[in-house]
Amino acid sequence: MTPSNSDKSRSQGRPPKEDSADIRQQIMESAVDLFANQGYAATSVREIAKRVGVNPAMIHYYFGSKEALLHAALEQALGPFVEAVAAMRKKQEAPVQDLVSLILGAFARKPNLPILMAREVLLPGGAVQAHFIEHFAPRLGGALPQLLAGEQREGRLRDDLDPRLAAQVLFGLCVFPFISRSLAGPVLGISYDETGIGEIEQNIMELLKRGIYP
Repeated sequence: MTPSNSDKSRSQGRPPKEDSADIRQQIMESAVDLFANQGYAATSVREIAKRVGVNPAMIHYYFGSKEALLHAALEQALGPFVEAVAAMRKKQEAPVQDLVSLILGAFARKPNLPILMAREVLLPGGAVQAHFIEHFAPRLGGALPQLLAGEQREGRLRDDLDPRLAAQVLFGLCVFPFISRSLAGPVLGISYDETGIGEIEQNIMELLKRGIYP
């Protein structure tokens, strides 16, 4: 039986179910890379599709729009981090070593994520700044000072610290090595393999120990 035009169109527009998750994942990963390296506004849906090797209509099929694609990519990339922070809040225990390991581990797995966040969240006019403030800040940025305040109440941190500023410093120490990666590697000789990340973590902890522990 000869397939109808509508059947042909459907087969071209929708991938087989077994390929669907893989293609969706490739689209999100490619979008994060391109958004991080050249900016959200400068990246077209067509360019993302070309990187993955699919029709641009496929991106609209999965995500609806470029903006929705960015939101979905952030949600997936930050999801494990959000869940880990929520678990710490529930447990009411957040050792600084665990926080540092958590942040570094999240960005080591997604090395372009800090650059994307710097471009599109932290800088004025970022494409997802408002979205981040509404959907992620309470679960991440707002949670970190609360976790440190809890450690402070338990006597595990100095009582003269401002948890808000301490959270900002801690996060900055963990994020900036990835934002500066393109220069830190060739200029400073810093490695970003498993051993290098371990050395970064060790040095961050040495800095923090001298400033926040009683």
